[in-house]
Amino acid sequence: MAEAANNVVETINGDCHDFKSLLSSSDRDFLVRNNGDQVQIDSLKGKKLGLYFSASWCGPCRRFTPNLIEVYTELSTKGDFEVIFVSADEDEESFNGYFSKMPWLAIPFSDSEARKRLDEPFSVMGIPHLVLLDENGKVLTEEGVEIIREYGDEGYPFTPEKIQELKDLEEKAKKEQSIKTILVSRSRDFVVTSDGSKVPVSELEGKTVGIYFSASSFKPSADFTQKLAEVYSKLKENGEKFEVVMISVDDDEESFRQSFGAPWLALPLKDKSCEKLARYFELSTLPTVVIIGPDGKTLHPNAADAIDEHGIVAYPFTPEKFAELKEIEKAREATQTLESVLVSGGLDFVLGKDGAKVKVADLVGKTILLYFSAHWCPPCRAFTPSLVEVYKKIKEKDDAFEVIFISSDRDQASFDDYYSGMPWLALPFNDARKSSLSRKFRVQGIPMLIALGPTGKTITKEARSLVMAHGADAYPFTEERLKEIEVQIEEMAKGWPEKLKDERHEEHELVLTRRSNYVCDACDENGQVWSFYCEECDFDLHPKCALEKETKADAKEGWVCDGEVCTRAS
Repeated sequence: MAEAANNVVETINGDCHDFKSLLSSSDRDFLVRNNGDQVQIDSLKGKKLGLYFSASWCGPCRRFTPNLIEVYTELSTKGDFEVIFVSADEDEESFNGYFSKMPWLAIPFSDSEARKRLDEPFSVMGIPHLVLLDENGKVLTEEGVEIIREYGDEGYPFTPEKIQELKDLEEKAKKEQSIKTILVSRSRDFVVTSDGSKVPVSELEGKTVGIYFSASSFKPSADFTQKLAEVYSKLKENGEKFEVVMISVDDDEESFRQSFGAPWLALPLKDKSCEKLARYFELSTLPTVVIIGPDGKTLHPNAADAIDEHGIVAYPFTPEKFAELKEIEKAREATQTLESVLVSGGLDFVLGKDGAKVKVADLVGKTILLYFSAHWCPPCRAFTPSLVEVYKKIKEKDDAFEVIFISSDRDQASFDDYYSGMPWLALPFNDARKSSLSRKFRVQGIPMLIALGPTGKTITKEARSLVMAHGADAYPFTEERLKEIEVQIEEMAKGWPEKLKDERHEEHELVLTRRSNYVCDACDENGQVWSFYCEECDFDLHPKCALEKETKADAKEGWVCDGEVCTRAS
């Protein structure tokens, strides 16, 4: 038995794998279908194989499996491609429920040894994982999941040459891009209206087209859809040659219809081109509106912010127009006040800790931090205690300072619970100003900290990193203050050696290095700013730890230790 296992591993690690040795065991020479039928492994000779490592408990697997089923179904007519399910499920009931939806073969769940044996030779570090082999058992690729997602059945027979051919075609398509190369597929030369009517893609030629990637289940997308619909309607009323084609990333009919609330066009739900276009335009955020010019070339990779901020003024989305908008934004920033940022209609207040309304006018002249955060966000919860400590230190020195919490919490209870630990002000939960502030400051992720100066102008959008690096010393977050800190940091290190050897790390010299945050390997305390550091080993020493011997020897020369670092007295 041990000898047989060794032979299998040896075969697997060769250039080509013998299917029988690979997939069988000492008492089994067959695979199974979901109806219980047994299929002899010998019948796979001459076929290309996909070894599909997956499990019912794995969300990414459950999302990928329908894609693989679609490709498998398309290729089944060729008769020379088969998929083998290698389950990572923990019980037979889960295996059976998941396998019941698959049209291909599987290693029986009962043969756990055979299933586990395949993990190591095929580098299965995570699932879903799809290994594609040719008819001779040669591994074509272990990146089958990515290839299926990107090329579907067009990637068949999945050879490196075929994949390179497809990549070359994509590059050529980008160089020769037109509205037809973007929107027409092998099986479809039309887009659809909300009532299901078909509109030939050729009718979009010569127009400016917004390719709108949307998801109604994502609130920022749902909110933006209303704004885009207003802009779309106004441009159509003005007789502009402008069209919108929606690419829905929703996966159900109801959500698709919700995204289809305006009288624009769309690709059909779950059209194969949807994922292809998301990759083609390197979709990274929602909402995204890619602008295609009348010549079919890309004018702008994402005009969503410009549309949201400027409406129809952003049309026709040319480089010249965006340069003009940039000047408009500069002019706005130059005249920005706290009231222009925080007052909207009748909303001219924020909440105090006692629930009282604090007029925005009463905050004019103060340095303000806008804190975008939420209780459900782990990085936010980790950062908030540090910000509380910094807030208290700054308030002790200068009362002309305040923080305003802008919540992304999902319900009032979460807001109340999170805000109870904060000593500052807040916008009310679900306040209408939250969306406009998020758009204005381009809040793509939280926690985010925006610093506004006493005049109301934006000082920095990177206040969080300043607080993390310098704590309360970063106040008032201006360029001038940062230059002062930089001088202090350089002064701190005067007289220190650039390199030193230490008995606690004899392997390499330690180099004096700027480090934002670290843990000292000698005393296990946090450190920042300066470290004697070995990059190769990721080894840190506080200056106080690295220089402690020298400090004692040089005490008569005027060294001063403040508990964190040792410096020469001036």
